[in-house]
Amino acid sequence: MKDNLSRVVFFVLAACCLIALAPISQTVMALLPPAALLAGAILALTLGNPYPAESKKLGKILLQASVVLLGFSVDLGQILTAGKDGILFALVSITTVFALGYGLQKLLKVRQATSLLVCMGTAICGGSAIAALSSVIDAPQEDISVSVATVFVLNGIALILFPPLGHAFGMSAGQFGIWSGIAIHDVSSVVGAATAFGGGALQVATAVKLSRVLYIVPITLIASYAMRRKSGEATEVRAQTPWFVGLFILASVLRSESSLIAGVAPIAKIVAVAGFALCLFLIGAGISRKVLKSVGVRPMAQGVALWIFVSVAAFFAARSL
Repeated sequence: MKDNLSRVVFFVLAACCLIALAPISQTVMALLPPAALLAGAILALTLGNPYPAESKKLGKILLQASVVLLGFSVDLGQILTAGKDGILFALVSITTVFALGYGLQKLLKVRQATSLLVCMGTAICGGSAIAALSSVIDAPQEDISVSVATVFVLNGIALILFPPLGHAFGMSAGQFGIWSGIAIHDVSSVVGAATAFGGGALQVATAVKLSRVLYIVPITLIASYAMRRKSGEATEVRAQTPWFVGLFILASVLRSESSLIAGVAPIAKIVAVAGFALCLFLIGAGISRKVLKSVGVRPMAQGVALWIFVSVAAFFAARSL
């Protein structure tokens, strides 16, 4: 009876994840992925996952496919133009996050794969960046689950707190756009926060965040190379060829050069959100009590420390402009 119930609940929750295909607000779209992850975890910890092997395989494919679809929402020309003035700041901030994350990993004794994914999500663009890097280094499912959960909890907090804080400190729309584009992890949450703030914040925030999305490409390639160099050593992760990164670039180029592709880009983004929500549900369904006990709260502590550092630094940087 329990197995039958778990199968029914599994398919009902999986279907609910696809609600992103319907016209919904940016705020709901931003909250859908973490809700899907939570639903999967609750299912796994109560009734159990009736399809563990299938969930792991399908979840990995959906992660990669969602990253590729994200490329259709990135106009390469516009983003390069918007990001060229801030390229030095972006490089410094991303490098600093990874350096600080490495120190926190040693201090808190966080697992290597989990720490890498938390740093990637904080430095670049949340869940999408974690999806890209996890596929390249073939990270264990529990590491993906914990790192994604960490960044999405912080996303939810930022989505609620940033708009009123921006108004309280008298930030202009441009300043808030820069702050939220750097300090909020996920693209959807950035859009939601900037929309709530109002003014011209949305355009600035989107340009800043998407310009950082492009760093997925070099970082995943560097990670793949580094892991291959260590293939003869005992490591926690194994590198794989990041073929989907090339497709991400191709999608962005097509978006930039073809008016036909640009016209369907909003649809591609919605499908990407739906696919990402579904894969997060499958990842959550792979969580077990044993995994939670072995990982502990240390990755969350690392993620919070990195997020506070980025938020404060980005706030003062934005206020100085």
